[in-house]
Amino acid sequence: MKANIVLLPGDGIGPEVVGEARRVLEHLARRCGHEFQFSEHLMGGASIDRFNSPLTDETLAACKTADAVLLGAVGGTKWDNNPPALRPETGLLGLRKGLAVFANLRPVKVHPALLGASPLKPERLEGVDIIVVRELTGGLYFGQPKKREIRPDGIEYAVDTMEYYDYEIRRVVDLAFRLASSRKKKVVSVDKANILETSRLWRKIANEVALNYPDVTLEHILVDTAAMKLITGPAYLDVMVTENMFGDILTDEASVLAGSMGMLPSASLGSSGPGLYEPIHGSAPDIAGKGIANPIGTILSTALMLRYSLNLEKEAVMIEAAVDAAITAGCRTADLGGKLTTRQMADEILLRLV
Repeated sequence: MKANIVLLPGDGIGPEVVGEARRVLEHLARRCGHEFQFSEHLMGGASIDRFNSPLTDETLAACKTADAVLLGAVGGTKWDNNPPALRPETGLLGLRKGLAVFANLRPVKVHPALLGASPLKPERLEGVDIIVVRELTGGLYFGQPKKREIRPDGIEYAVDTMEYYDYEIRRVVDLAFRLASSRKKKVVSVDKANILETSRLWRKIANEVALNYPDVTLEHILVDTAAMKLITGPAYLDVMVTENMFGDILTDEASVLAGSMGMLPSASLGSSGPGLYEPIHGSAPDIAGKGIANPIGTILSTALMLRYSLNLEKEAVMIEAAVDAAITAGCRTADLGGKLTTRQMADEILLRLV
């Protein structure tokens, strides 16, 4: 098959890990007889420096016409003091909104060979295989009004608003139930319904969606309980669905289970159009340019791309199996206690891509 893939390397270690993921995709295309065409565009801080915009109209237009988009990471201390419109993260939020990707899938699976890489006791990690479904285009990150002002009496204050509409909740919860239908038939919905009106609406809609899936069990838990459950009994969880900010925080916490944030991929999906794929880690400016970043999260994100956007399940499994085999063989980057460089880790995966 032919596919047009837009690459957004971004900032920090983004170009390094995206470069290795591209090598994997090119190798796979040659091996399996596919034609992947790549185009690369600036985004985030790199785009600010070049175009004075974290996401240009041209870049967004290219993404909208692609079959899939692979993103590295955005951000860095260099742009921390910029006004909101000129922050790299503003470009990321704009990209998600522009592509209408409303659900972020973050699989968290613990490899048996990496049980010792997590600070948790190995017995707590056995059998952990979770998918977190995070709502991506609503909630606190997008709610209006947003403002930061100084009152006449000199007191400075800021306002962010958490805002949700019923259809935003319904579509992401429905996706979680569809995923659960082919897994363990259990959905855990995470909210803060004892305090927040948005969470009370979330819980109401989740109960309504559950009626359409009588073979799937729905459990509601508060976000603070979910945070504890991820550490004390993660194997209990299967499909978790939650709003934007809660999902952002909980999945970063969940990366501890896998041993490193560099291990985890993600897929951002909408009702139609290209999906957006990226590792969950940030730009890590402290190690940028050193060639030691873990490329696995980005490479596994390409497997999700093959699965969800290009309908190439066999090829997705090939990449996942190659990563699994490399880890089993003891291949490790520095974040996992090893000495392999970014390129060497990708080379080990390529060797096993059969």
